[in-house]
Amino acid sequence: MNKKDFCWIFNPEHDMALADDKTSYIPPSTIRKMADDLALLPVWFADIPGCVLAASAYNSDYLNWCKTLFDLPLRLMTRNELSTASDIEFFPWGWDRPLVNNLQQCGVRKNDLPGDGYLSLIRCLSHRSQAIELFTRLNYSPNLCGGANLLTTLDECRNFVETHPRAVLKAPLSGSGKGLNWCKGQFTPLIESWCKRLLSTQHGVIAESVYDKVLDFAMEFYLDGVQPVGKFIGYSLFETSASGAYEGNLLCSDQYIEDQIARFVSKDLVEGLKQQVSATLGRLLSGYKGYVGVDMMVCRFSDEPIYRVHPSVEINLRLNMGVVAHQVYKNYVVPQRRGVYKVVRHPSGEEALKWHQEMQAQYPLVVEDGRVASGYLALTPVVRHTQYVSAIWIE
Repeated sequence: MNKKDFCWIFNPEHDMALADDKTSYIPPSTIRKMADDLALLPVWFADIPGCVLAASAYNSDYLNWCKTLFDLPLRLMTRNELSTASDIEFFPWGWDRPLVNNLQQCGVRKNDLPGDGYLSLIRCLSHRSQAIELFTRLNYSPNLCGGANLLTTLDECRNFVETHPRAVLKAPLSGSGKGLNWCKGQFTPLIESWCKRLLSTQHGVIAESVYDKVLDFAMEFYLDGVQPVGKFIGYSLFETSASGAYEGNLLCSDQYIEDQIARFVSKDLVEGLKQQVSATLGRLLSGYKGYVGVDMMVCRFSDEPIYRVHPSVEINLRLNMGVVAHQVYKNYVVPQRRGVYKVVRHPSGEEALKWHQEMQAQYPLVVEDGRVASGYLALTPVVRHTQYVSAIWIE
């Protein structure tokens, strides 16, 4: 009997592919470039030995160099090798129809891939209305804030925007931090056009008040598809831009993140939320197997309690950068050290390579017993055609 192999895939176009839901979907060139440049990223967060799907050449050279410093669990597999492989279990960033179609075109057997029913389930459960439902299932507390609305008509969209001094409208299916429209009480022609498109293509718009945010964090879970309780993996402390786009993660222990949250709200509140969300996810997302990230935030109010937690900003049914940061810190950073994790985009390969070399000189890498003690480390290869760099900096 052949031994089962495990193959990890980084497909950052997953959220957009879900929204499109056609097997023929082709992501924008920038996202295709990110997928190529960061193809080796799974070697840092994979928790099962196997292979990572990526082109050879520069990826192979980089992986071989990394293995002289770190105990990495994955080897390289190219798309050409897929046609001769058998009995593979795949672990992608997220499952969607275009990915399944692409793997079948590479010669992967249908039995090694999820069927239409499971793909439809993932798309349904990835709808932003699931975050609304999670919020309604949590025990009410004056230390919580949040809640959102699923709007299904243009009049509802107009009324919500015009009755809220600050509001954010969200596409029901889009990436975390993407598909957002920030409003200031006026239903402008651009906002109206945006809402019309979403009502036509996704049959709804998610609407929420804008809060005075002071801290972004997330709880990461794993669901096995059977148990009603999600397994807590760890915390994620991250930063976003003014528009809500992801900018980077802090590399640190769960204890440190808890301490940062406890500057504003009690640890008992956070622990209670963790238990509630863990107990709720398996039932809310019944049938799903994989990682789940629940984005939360601490918000400031003018009345008591001044600081409250929004416990259900987003639910991400896929791997996410919070899991990457957590796994990198747990497995490859000297304990008690801290740092940051970022994905940096450069206009050209020449600029990326120059920047990479400057970082290496400015923050020399120090590795002790297979863990980063200090300095800069690119987690993916940087060569003359690279534009996206995934990297860590340890103090």
